[in-house]
Amino acid sequence: MKAQVIVNEVGPEGLELQEIPAPEPQAGQYLVDVRSCGVCFPDLLMSRGEYQLRPPLPFVPGTEVAGVVAAAPEGGRFAVGDRVVVASMLGGFGEQIAVAEQQLFPLPDELSFDEGAALGINFQTALFALKMRANLRTGETVGVLGSAGGIGVASIIVAKALGARVVAVVHRTGNEEMLRALGADEVIALTEGWKDRVLERTGGGVDVLIDPVGGEVFDEALRTVAPDGRFVVIGFAAGGIPTVKLNRVLFRNISVVGAAWGEYIRTHPEVPGLLHEDIVRWVGEGMRPPVNHVYELAELPRALTDLAEGRVRGKAVVRIS
Repeated sequence: MKAQVIVNEVGPEGLELQEIPAPEPQAGQYLVDVRSCGVCFPDLLMSRGEYQLRPPLPFVPGTEVAGVVAAAPEGGRFAVGDRVVVASMLGGFGEQIAVAEQQLFPLPDELSFDEGAALGINFQTALFALKMRANLRTGETVGVLGSAGGIGVASIIVAKALGARVVAVVHRTGNEEMLRALGADEVIALTEGWKDRVLERTGGGVDVLIDPVGGEVFDEALRTVAPDGRFVVIGFAAGGIPTVKLNRVLFRNISVVGAAWGEYIRTHPEVPGLLHEDIVRWVGEGMRPPVNHVYELAELPRALTDLAEGRVRGKAVVRIS
């Protein structure tokens, strides 16, 4: 089968499109024909050898799969021909993948394979962060940093589904129309004075702030959280890992919490299925994960480079077959 293989941890240029043996399912595993695979930040980090999961070279990356069951174990929950979403962690950028049943979830009939691939890590992470880590309540205000990226877009959509008001904070210009179409009530550019604009438009700060960015904006962002609010750390897309000035946490009575989705499900494997039920219900009510960029399998290095250099708005997917 054809697959993109990381042969050198030097970034996207370390990928090679190769013909490799198809995976052979072990006892209890399913074989899935991959139709589409999402492009996400962990894929980029893996190509650089910077992710917490660092498999031995060479390996096939790809964490967000949508496809069709090609072979199933006897007595399993899924059957040959079923459309599925796969939480793969590895192997998604190939024509087939072998996975355990706990990694499979039904792909709603309303969604295309591209939309199914866009439904993966970003939406699960956003729901985990907002529902389980921030304990978001209906009517609260959510601020989203990096709102034009994959996690940002998913956070806007999920926050609106949970009944929140959303303030989207965005670094890149030209995204206001897209963000408002996704449901953002306010869009604020990350330019000089952005903190004051957030405080003014929210009447004193946001109840929950979602931060997949980190870096130098952290300190100002912390000041936008209202008393009793929650600052949710999801990642460090900007590259820098900030430090917390605890006096601000103490005197403003706010919480700083982590939302490391990949780490959490290692010890709570039942949670992805529970969150997927919420997402499927919202899909049935009309929610659609946006797909903003589509690449072919041979173009994966360019897709990762575009992601690294800020040219991907929203979600990108690679169409496999």
